[in-house]
Amino acid sequence: MDTLTAKDLTLGYGEEIIIDDLNITIPKGEITVFIGGNGCGKSTLLRSMARLLKPKEGGVILQGEEIAKMPTKEVARKLAILPQSPVSPEGLTVLDLVKQGRHPYKSMFKKWSKEDDQAVEEALQATNMMDLQDRPVDSLSGGQRQRAWIAMTLAQKTETILLDEPTTYLDMTHQIEILDLLFELNERDGRTVVMVLHDLNLACRYAHHIVAIKDKQVYAQGRPEEIISCNMVHDVFNMKCDVTYDPMFGTPMCIPHGRGRCLIKSAVEEARQARKAESIV
Repeated sequence: MDTLTAKDLTLGYGEEIIIDDLNITIPKGEITVFIGGNGCGKSTLLRSMARLLKPKEGGVILQGEEIAKMPTKEVARKLAILPQSPVSPEGLTVLDLVKQGRHPYKSMFKKWSKEDDQAVEEALQATNMMDLQDRPVDSLSGGQRQRAWIAMTLAQKTETILLDEPTTYLDMTHQIEILDLLFELNERDGRTVVMVLHDLNLACRYAHHIVAIKDKQVYAQGRPEEIISCNMVHDVFNMKCDVTYDPMFGTPMCIPHGRGRCLIKSAVEEARQARKAESIV
């Protein structure tokens, strides 16, 4: 059964329509990445799939049930979302943050349990945050802070994780660290991961399934090697590029056209000048 499905989904803010009559299926147990230009509705779509935004029309189906009709805690036990650039209360420790991931399992009659302790410990271990659990979240580096938030979502013990631009504001090292972690969670635990990413080459490297959004609709969806092309990049991002293959991973790699220092042209010009000088001699 597919984990998440959007049927005839229309989303917007006020009178403005951001997503119009969209249909999409998220494959279970895979990594799906939403791509598209700024303002195309990627984050809006992700929010609606987490029931943070009410559709104007249509709906979202989570594991066979309409998400709008499900109790909030039931949704939170099946699906976790990490919004873009989350902020924690000042002085909150990593351990206290991760413990908040167990909130969907609490009630008036169910107190903190050994099961909760185990879930928190497993989340800290999976994200390599055990040694930092007593540190305030606001004292951590960008990559460490993002790992702490991911640990909180893991403590929810959901089959599906949604992440809105999890690599935003991170340097290259921390971007790869976070994406490697999510890839490992998918490989090891079979978690369904849905992300919004801006870096098309990283999306191709980590995603099993890519959804390209343009003009309020799904422009294309499928495996990166099936849908990434010069025409697709031009149509979705209004950018000319060449598409080749990543020499390490074999996944599609886009080389954008544009102006910049070109060593190839410089080398050609140097060779031409050298030949000219030789002919004069």
